Amino acid sequence: MTVAQANTHYDTPDSRWQAVLDRDASAVGHFILAVKTTGIYCRPGCPARTPKRENVVFFDTTRQARHAGFRACQRCHPDDPGSDDRHSDLIREACQRIERADRVVPLEELAETAGLSKHHFHRIFKERTGLTPGQYARAHRARRVQDELAASKSITDAMYAAGFQSSGRFYASTSATLGMSPGTFREGGKGEHIQFAIVRTSLGLLLIAATAKGVCSIAFGDEAESLVANLRDQFPRARIQDADPTFEGIVTEVIAQIEQPHSGPEISVDLRGTAFQHRVWNALRAIPLGTTRSYAEVADQIGSPSAVRAVAQACARNDVAVVVPCHRVVRKDGSLAGYRWGTSRKEALLARERQE
Repeated sequence: MTVAQANTHYDTPDSRWQAVLDRDASAVGHFILAVKTTGIYCRPGCPARTPKRENVVFFDTTRQARHAGFRACQRCHPDDPGSDDRHSDLIREACQRIERADRVVPLEELAETAGLSKHHFHRIFKERTGLTPGQYARAHRARRVQDELAASKSITDAMYAAGFQSSGRFYASTSATLGMSPGTFREGGKGEHIQFAIVRTSLGLLLIAATAKGVCSIAFGDEAESLVANLRDQFPRARIQDADPTFEGIVTEVIAQIEQPHSGPEISVDLRGTAFQHRVWNALRAIPLGTTRSYAEVADQIGSPSAVRAVAQACARNDVAVVVPCHRVVRKDGSLAGYRWGTSRKEALLARERQE
């Protein structure tokens, strides 16, 4: 019998309740029980008096129990290092295995190695990383694709080095992730047409760049040369040129969001990132004007309450200032935290949005 097979009897409410009745110490780390009448959550095997079954609900982790409004038991101390640390170690090992593998590791294998059922492992993994195991694998593979396309002699070599065995799947997957074909990406954006303009605003110089799909970069800066250099570094062989007169409308719309945010229109964007980053960026665009959210609140909004650090990293990777309003995300205590274009600009943007 495998470890995973031995532990599947903790996956149903009935089996978990039996473990509570038996005060089964081996169940610690596999679930948490909470008592509705007391508002307390405990480890299995807690020495407190066994509650009535109708008053008990089960959770996979202490975080889920706290999120549901329960508080920790003072007898079994479920928040002390134990189940959550064990889960974190298991998920960290699973992430490392995904990253080392030259193939897609099936969910069944990951769960069995962790000693958990597929359902339990899937939920714990998503809570810890903010992604499902499949999304994590695709995001890691996307990074590998970028590295291999830059280093390999041919696209075919890059395809196999990144772990793809099918050219059809390779082109479909990477084109969606990169925002262009693998060949175009490998050639530094060759054939991609990007228009840009640099304008002066009350917050300094602003570069606005767009593809045919939408705005792909909005960046504040102090020197026009460095703003253009950064854009060319991103697409060294793209056709980057000064904007033509038709671009004026986009520039006007972006400036309006800075100078008169209450009148600014919706702007189409061309964002490129992982599935998790897109979830974060979409959540940022949903934050109402004049309000802020903490990184933890954004993590809760996208259904990944423990992925606070990953949310912060996604905010830092945002290439479209103001339109994707990462400036509306602050620390839990309300302080501004960092901003890639300067905290003074962040403070100014928020002050303008709070004005009626």
